Amino acid sequence: MTYTVQIKVMPLKELLDPQGKAVMGGLESLGLEGVEDVRIGKNITLQVNADSADKAKAIAEEASKKLLSNPVMEYFEISVN
Repeated sequence: MTYTVQIKVMPLKELLDPQGKAVMGGLESLGLEGVEDVRIGKNITLQVNADSADKAKAIAEEASKKLLSNPVMEYFEISVN
């Protein structure tokens, strides 16, 4: 069966997000108020052929750890549909 796996990769909350800070400055320059913080990350979609949703998630987790994220600077969240 083919599963659609969504992987959200975001910078660790403890680290500065330079892209987020740049966007925050741009929003302020545009006069947009009420935005308190901006964090920029990646959204990755995989189509995984696996026997079960748990197996598809395990494949996505391995890919995230080995290639799709940098554990020193980022964390990831996985959802399987």
